[in-house]
Amino acid sequence: MMRKTSVILLSAATGAALTLFVTQPRSVLMGSSARAATSDTYRQLNLFGDVFERVRSDYVEKPDDSKLVESAISGMLTGLDPHSSYMDAKSFRDMQVQTRGEFGGLGIEVTMEDGLIKVVSPIDDTPASKAGIMANDIITNLDDEAVQGLTLNQAVEKMRGPVNTKIRLKIIRKGQDNPLDVTLVRDNIRVRSVRARMEGDDIGYIRVTTFNEQTTEGLKREIGNLTNQIGADKLKGFIIDLRNNPGGLLEEAVTVSDTFLERGEIVSTRGRNAEETQRRAAHSGDLTKGKQIIVLINGGSASASEIVAGALQDHKRATLVGTRSFGKGSVQTIIPLGSGNGALRLTTARYFTPSGKSIQAKGIVPDIEVLQDVPDELKSRTDTKGEASLRGHLKSEGDEKTGSQSYVPPDAKDDKALKMAADLLHGVKVNAAAPATGDKAAIDKPGNKAAN
Repeated sequence: MMRKTSVILLSAATGAALTLFVTQPRSVLMGSSARAATSDTYRQLNLFGDVFERVRSDYVEKPDDSKLVESAISGMLTGLDPHSSYMDAKSFRDMQVQTRGEFGGLGIEVTMEDGLIKVVSPIDDTPASKAGIMANDIITNLDDEAVQGLTLNQAVEKMRGPVNTKIRLKIIRKGQDNPLDVTLVRDNIRVRSVRARMEGDDIGYIRVTTFNEQTTEGLKREIGNLTNQIGADKLKGFIIDLRNNPGGLLEEAVTVSDTFLERGEIVSTRGRNAEETQRRAAHSGDLTKGKQIIVLINGGSASASEIVAGALQDHKRATLVGTRSFGKGSVQTIIPLGSGNGALRLTTARYFTPSGKSIQAKGIVPDIEVLQDVPDELKSRTDTKGEASLRGHLKSEGDEKTGSQSYVPPDAKDDKALKMAADLLHGVKVNAAAPATGDKAAIDKPGNKAAN
């Protein structure tokens, strides 16, 4: 028996959940057609070897052999579908940091502006916030090295590092005549994938930005905090904002869904062979105690976000408000290639909502569609084309859908979807298809289960 350690991911970009697969060796007995196919495969591999040697010997400049092999592997994978790819060792490490949601660093959210690093905001209770780093500070130097000329990723990589190591920042702050020199000691930083606030005085608003290893823990913490702040009796319900969330870990999508469900299937995944079908079900214990749930989605809600939205919609546990989601209905497995060799990101399955529906290249249609008022200067850049527009995407049965609005107003008072969600929770507007409370309409009839 061969053991293969790999990673499952569900994301329009990157993301993964650690898992362990045990694969049975296949039989060596083959028919004539199988032998012919194998023979043809070997001929093609010989062709690849011939081309590789010709490039090595005759290309105008001596090529790097390892880069040639990496490029060949990359071309093979990207030719399959938009989400299969090769990750070199550095890309693999970066993906692991992103999905872990925890790293050695300073605790600053930054962006690039005019070639310099601009602080979006310091993260609470981190070295950056404790040192007084402020939003809109401009970082010009890192340990005497000018930031000008670095990419955002290069600058972020320099700010990250082992816990308890020092880094010196030179900062320009509006209103200060001279630059500030600040020395910070790196600490263990957790990425905030969940943010929350009170919406009015009786609604809990929770924004989930990605599905990393910290997401379910953060969601449960914020549900508890908001329930205590508002009061269980006064609390009308929760708005879960998944707009422009590109996805992430399959396991986190399952446990986030489970937070709101008492029973029933959450998602099923189906690979190439029938025996690879897996089903994930909810466990008893709705953390919100049956409070009403509104989920906000849009064209940028993809993958793991769509699993959560699809599960809660199919079980009639939540009302979905916004615009049609991205439509990424496939699962990727991250397969490490050994120390220093990076990893494969390979599409290995499709996933299905509890009712047995594939959203691949279609997306999830909200129960209530709400289009935002988009400023004229942004109208050409506020629609996401979706999975169906990607070259080489896995085909879907039935009509595929492309294009959906993904604009979210920066000011909450202009957010029509948010206002609709609040009106629904206050009873100002009613969605007749949704249950008043709890999980009473959960899918539990055999005829509604996903087929093998």
